[in-house]
Amino acid sequence: MHDTSTYDLRGLKCPLPVLRAKKRMAAMQPGERLWLETTDPLATLDIPAFCADEGHRLIDREAVDGGHRFLVERGPPAPSGRS
Repeated sequence: MHDTSTYDLRGLKCPLPVLRAKKRMAAMQPGERLWLETTDPLATLDIPAFCADEGHRLIDREAVDGGHRFLVERGPPAPSGRS
C-alpha cells in the first residue's frame, strides 16, 4: 500500500504545473507516489509527456469537477553524467 499526498496545482497555467511537479518530484524517493491536481486543460497532454520524459509512471488519471487528477509514481534517479 502506498501513502500518497496531493499537490494542488489548480489555477496554474502551462508550463507551471509541469515545472512545479518536476521540482516536487525531484525531492521524492523512487517509488513514492503523488497526486497532481490541475485545472489547466493542457495538463492532460503535458503531465503524461512529463512522466514519459522524466521516467516517472502515470498510474491513474481522472477528471474531477473543474479539472483533472494524475497519480504519478516517482521513477528511478537520472543516470549521472546525463547531458
